[in-house]
Amino acid sequence: MHKKIEIKGFDKILEDKKNILSCFKEMLSSIDENKLSTFIESLDENIDFKTISDEKIIQSFGIYFQLMNLIEENAAIQFNRQFEKNFGISAIRGSWGETFKLWDEQGIDQDTMIKTISSVHVCPVLTAHPTEAKRVTILETHRELYLLLVQNENSTYSQTEKKVIRDKIISLLERWWRTGEIYLEKPDLRDERANVVHYLSKVFPLILESSDLKLKYSWLEMGFDPEKLKDIEHFPKYSFGSWVGGDRDGHPFVTPQITKDTLLIHRKESLEIIYNHVLKLGAQLSLSSKHNPTPEALTSGIANYAKLLGDKGVKAVNRNPYEPWRQFVNLIELKLENTISGSYSDSKLFYRSSKELQKDLKFIRELLIEINADKIAENLLFPLERIVQSFGFHLAKLDIRQNSEYYEKAISQILQKSTLADTDFQSWDEATRLRFLNKEIASPELLTNITISYGPEADNVLDYFRVLRDHNILYGSEGIGSLIVSMTRSLSDLLMVYLFMKETQLLGTDLIVAPLFETIEDLDNGAAILDDFLNHTLTKKRQSLLQDAQEVMVGYSDSNKDGGVLASKWNLYNAEKALSEVGRKHNIKVFFFHGRGGTISRGGGKYHRFIESKPTGSVNGKIKLTIQGESISQQFGNLLTGTYNLEMLASGVALHTLPPAQDKENDYPKKTIEWLSAKSMVHYKNLIADSEFMQFYSEATPIDILEQSKIGSRPARRTGKRSLKDLRAIPWVFSWNLSRFTLTGWYGVGTALKELKEQDPEGYEGLKESIASWPFLRYMFIQTETNLLIANPEIMKMYAELVTDEKLKNKFLNLILSDYEEGKSHIEYLLGESVAERRTGQLNIMNIREKELKVLHKLQIDSIKKWRKLNKENNPEASNMLPELLHVINSLSGGLRNTG
Repeated sequence: MHKKIEIKGFDKILEDKKNILSCFKEMLSSIDENKLSTFIESLDENIDFKTISDEKIIQSFGIYFQLMNLIEENAAIQFNRQFEKNFGISAIRGSWGETFKLWDEQGIDQDTMIKTISSVHVCPVLTAHPTEAKRVTILETHRELYLLLVQNENSTYSQTEKKVIRDKIISLLERWWRTGEIYLEKPDLRDERANVVHYLSKVFPLILESSDLKLKYSWLEMGFDPEKLKDIEHFPKYSFGSWVGGDRDGHPFVTPQITKDTLLIHRKESLEIIYNHVLKLGAQLSLSSKHNPTPEALTSGIANYAKLLGDKGVKAVNRNPYEPWRQFVNLIELKLENTISGSYSDSKLFYRSSKELQKDLKFIRELLIEINADKIAENLLFPLERIVQSFGFHLAKLDIRQNSEYYEKAISQILQKSTLADTDFQSWDEATRLRFLNKEIASPELLTNITISYGPEADNVLDYFRVLRDHNILYGSEGIGSLIVSMTRSLSDLLMVYLFMKETQLLGTDLIVAPLFETIEDLDNGAAILDDFLNHTLTKKRQSLLQDAQEVMVGYSDSNKDGGVLASKWNLYNAEKALSEVGRKHNIKVFFFHGRGGTISRGGGKYHRFIESKPTGSVNGKIKLTIQGESISQQFGNLLTGTYNLEMLASGVALHTLPPAQDKENDYPKKTIEWLSAKSMVHYKNLIADSEFMQFYSEATPIDILEQSKIGSRPARRTGKRSLKDLRAIPWVFSWNLSRFTLTGWYGVGTALKELKEQDPEGYEGLKESIASWPFLRYMFIQTETNLLIANPEIMKMYAELVTDEKLKNKFLNLILSDYEEGKSHIEYLLGESVAERRTGQLNIMNIREKELKVLHKLQIDSIKKWRKLNKENNPEASNMLPELLHVINSLSGGLRNTG
């Protein structure tokens, strides 16, 4: 039955493709692009497509792939609906239904379930790591088109109504065709911020509401007690974060002023959302005192607020005589207006925090329940309470990330202007650093003076810490996220942040200092560093402010770039286990902030599989994770897709916060994986450490084009140096994927598996036996196999032809193709079924795109050759080619999906 539904789903994709291509062709014909229309349908090599400009072919395929993405997204939603209809809610992987069924089978009672659900806290953090090159206008066009595709599904529509929808689709496609697809100018931070704020203010509130309904009705569908899941306190907590305007690691354009403006924009947007919801509540809560009892507490509450708010309060009450519920909401509305204007000094006249508003809303809810108006409370109050709980007066927490090396420079500059002018903090050993930092942190005297300029790094750090202090004084800390230290290598890296907090009067706040462990070495050392940090006197003193919890960020991109895919995943697994144990030792809950990207090699993949692959005891009720670049629109741009993804996150955290009583950790073949991880890392490092590798990489991939791209405000390299170490992980992954090597997702694994089979056949077979029972192992091999399926040897060879040295080309190509073949065959064997049987959907999706992708790959290769030749000759025409080159990248990215 499952296979039949999958086949039917793919048939739907083919049918929808036929219909939408028909609309696309009709649109092209209407604007006199008949030859292009014929070409994109047939890809017939006999057609003289050289008479069609490359630009138009690239544009048409770019739109084609985006249309296919929308069609496939719609088909996936229809598949889930049909699957649920046939097999029930518990059959949907990662759903609340599945979690409830598993709990029920384990004999877990409903009160324990509710306690666990209410302990869940999910925090998606939107970032602008830029693989999303599409303009916001085009993203809006996608959403419009998707809605038309959904309307077209309605079987009750007449032929006339269907024709109207078709005409709208054709018109929209023409508008899309005539609109530039990518940024012609490099977007600045304000563009990226506007895009993120759009999702946070316009998209996520709707997804949140839909997600809550999904949870509620899944609970009821299971036949559980409806009274146990009604109040907001019983639902999982959601909060949202952003890095745009706060993440300054290697980003010189994130100034203190940008951070200040971003915090205020977030606040303004959130207050506006809440105010509009309060207006809506006031319009709906029309209970009359003539038909309903009025609780004494409500009458006195209205009188007290009206008196406090003076003449305006009296007018607010008089607007709705005999409607006490509305009167109270009118007073809330007035108090919110005062909060928004910010012109009142008396805190009784405005809300100092969202917690105060939550208290007023809970007051209304409880009084409605008192008069048995439970349904009204549930339907009218709950959505507003949820918005206030999740978005507060801050919309999203703005994380502040900076590199440890930057902090070192800042402290060195401060010392050079002090009595210790001859010293250089950066050259000190760890013991010397700790003595200095501990002394200064404990001293009541300030090391810095606001009237002195210490140097660019020092002034910048002090200024943005002062921005945080000033915002905290005015509005509290709700909108300020964690102070994240990139490349945390030692205790002193974290204490440097304490020093700057002390200098700016922030130590007494509840701001979190969070380490970020990124490289393989840092992941290995992470537990010891965290242990030292939690042992520190000041950390212990601040724990009550932080509710005995500690955030730890782990990086997927740099660990992958550092040691290859298998070593990255295994070291992350071990690090999370060890870091969790350190937390338990200190009686502190460690929760992880996962720095994932969109691609598999940067931690991407289905949320439920991602969470279930975590070590036992490492999911402590809360998860925070980055949603990067193209992943934002792919995962949350559509209401139903976004609802499912949020459901997978919350239900996955709930399920693994309350794991089964039987812990199978000791049964897993960890020694074999340890050996495999070490071997694969050796093979990977041998590749990237080869003295000739950078030449091969630079010529066989479009990395040089990406470095010129206009797809984000951040530089491609941290310091501008031409080295692999300095190159950011995103363009590193993006360049390999665009050239169909995808080796960041598999290289080293195949050769390591071959050696394991030869040297330890028993261990090799042990892996096969453990795949079904160890989620981490299965997840790792399925993800690796996915990257192998996206890779294409034929196209790899085409890109390798760009390498000018024949001997060098053959040397690396043979190594890569050999590991590729080994990886495919061994993983297929270990997973137990043929790829054709297991990965039908993935193969089908790739097959219906491959012809168009191949055309674009050829165009890209030809363009790169020409561009590099012009560049070598210092011909100014090279810069004129960039828009076309970037357009090809954007179109390929749409076709391949998750390229960065």
